[in-house]
Amino acid sequence: MKVAVVGATGMVGEVMLKVLAERNFPISELLLVASERSVGKKLTYKEEAHTIIGLSAAVDAKPDIAIFSAGGDTSLEWAPKFAEVGTTVIDNSSAWRMDPTKKLIVPEINANELTTEDKIIANPNCSTIQLVMALAPLHTKYQMKRVVISTYQSVSGTGVKAVKQLENEIAGIKGEMAYPYPISRNALPHCDVFLENGYTKEEMKLAREPQKILNDRTFSISATAVRIPTAGGHSESVNVEFHNDFQLNEVRGILNNADGVTVQDNPDTNTYPMPIYAHDKDEVFVGRIRRDETQPNTLNMWIVSDNLRKGAATNAVQIAEYLVKNQLV
Repeated sequence: MKVAVVGATGMVGEVMLKVLAERNFPISELLLVASERSVGKKLTYKEEAHTIIGLSAAVDAKPDIAIFSAGGDTSLEWAPKFAEVGTTVIDNSSAWRMDPTKKLIVPEINANELTTEDKIIANPNCSTIQLVMALAPLHTKYQMKRVVISTYQSVSGTGVKAVKQLENEIAGIKGEMAYPYPISRNALPHCDVFLENGYTKEEMKLAREPQKILNDRTFSISATAVRIPTAGGHSESVNVEFHNDFQLNEVRGILNNADGVTVQDNPDTNTYPMPIYAHDKDEVFVGRIRRDETQPNTLNMWIVSDNLRKGAATNAVQIAEYLVKNQLV
């Protein structure tokens, strides 16, 4: 495979290269692509130096697969240009996610929807991916009616500038601000921009993307997204009302048997998912599994995952692996 990584110098791009190497993705030629200011610089992949090229040069090279993590505007402009030369694009931005002509893929759930005709494939939002990984198998069994979610999202979800802001504040250094307020010793109920309905874009992604991934609009999701001063890993408090009742042991069994999900749920030993333990792992961790005692058929759980890996880079690489395995590129 001739593979292009677009946005190779960014936070997610770096993790993508790490994941590609770890999983021994079959690469015959690697193209590292970034903005004009990075062209000519070098990055190392598997102990070999690669010179960064620009987007035009990458299109001219006609890669088999291009994995994008370079922002929505770049994806809107350049993904169709890659697709025109026969490249299959896996895009990590929000640009194509809700486009009805594009598939929104979490491989463990709906990779079987992909065909050779899909030249631009959307990678879901990081907090959506970990949510649906836990919800999908339970929805199959019990049929979701309504989901209420609050997120506790790390600064790495915003990017390098936000991580630097947190580091500066901890060190007592004044520097550039990614957020309108300090993030150290704080919690900001403000992820992405506010919309006319009073919700943020992040909250609306959480409401809409799972319906598209599961191809089901019979359930509804209400979300509040909060940024907290952790360096990596997103956490979610999730309350799910089902049409059908459940047994907690059966719920734990379903989740434990779900590909890519690990249950950590033993209050007696203080065992529950935390960002510090999810760091650099690809699993989605679920714990604090308990019945909501205020209404029937309703479950509470706590979901944690590394937002840069399964929430972004790993999911994109898994899509690429599925395309190669099933000869769709």
